[in-house]
Amino acid sequence: MASTLTSKEVDDAAELGPLLDQIDEPLAAVIADGAYDQDRVYDGVAEHSPEAVVVVPPRSTAVLSPSAKTDPTQRDCHIQVIAERGRMGWQRTSGYNARAGAERAMSRYKRIIGDTLRSHSRPAQEVETTIAVTVLNRMLDLGRPESVRAA
Repeated sequence: MASTLTSKEVDDAAELGPLLDQIDEPLAAVIADGAYDQDRVYDGVAEHSPEAVVVVPPRSTAVLSPSAKTDPTQRDCHIQVIAERGRMGWQRTSGYNARAGAERAMSRYKRIIGDTLRSHSRPAQEVETTIAVTVLNRMLDLGRPESVRAA
């Protein structure tokens, strides 16, 4: 739905705004890894899609907000479920395991396109990655195999 090119020094969560700006429709959910456990992520998603569920694992040192008992945030709910069911239980119930699809997409990108850029200038690198993402999306649109369990 959206893509951006960053250097190694850029904080992942800082790119959420530019990614959301590329999406016109409201989102049902945003699922991301622990690097996105920041207030600005929750705020940015709420601004773009007020009804969207944010599924980001809180850090192991996370604490509940002061309003957790009266008006819990999504993050507070995640912390409470982890305390009750453990991290793996939270992953199953929250839908966090769907993030594996994004990980597969990045793996597919690196296997088919490669894990290095060929262009040297920043504008050319942006065009290169945009073309690569478009090609991969078109390949996926051509069809996915239908698998059935044999045994």
